[in-house]
Amino acid sequence: MTTMPELGMLSAGAVAAAITDGITDNAVLQVVVFAVVSTALILVVRPIARRSRAEHPGVSTGVQALTGRSAVVLERVDGTTGQIKLAGEVWSARALDADDSFEPGSQVSVVEIDGATAVVM
Repeated sequence: MTTMPELGMLSAGAVAAAITDGITDNAVLQVVVFAVVSTALILVVRPIARRSRAEHPGVSTGVQALTGRSAVVLERVDGTTGQIKLAGEVWSARALDADDSFEPGSQVSVVEIDGATAVVM
C-alpha cells in the first residue's frame, strides 16, 4: 500500500485489466475495464474515507478521560487542598465549591482537571 489511497484503487483497476487481458486480447476492453473499476472504487471509497476522518473518536484520552470519574478521598479535600485516589493514582484535589469539604474515605466525582489538580464535588 502507498500513502495515497487513490493509487491503491488504481492498482485494483490494473489488476482487473490484467484479468481481462488473460480472458481476451482486446486492448480497448482492458483500458475500459481499468478506467471503470478505478473510477468506481475512487467514487465509492473516497467519501467513506473522508467521513471516517471527519468523525471524532468516541474514546476520551488523557485528562478528558478522567472527567466524570469517581475517586476516593485520601486526605481531607476542601476549597484549597486535599488528595484523592483517581484511576489508581494519587492526585492533589480541591472542592468545586469553596464551602464544601470531603473527609477521607468518601467518594467524590471529578468535575474537571485544573493543571495537576482535580476539581471534585
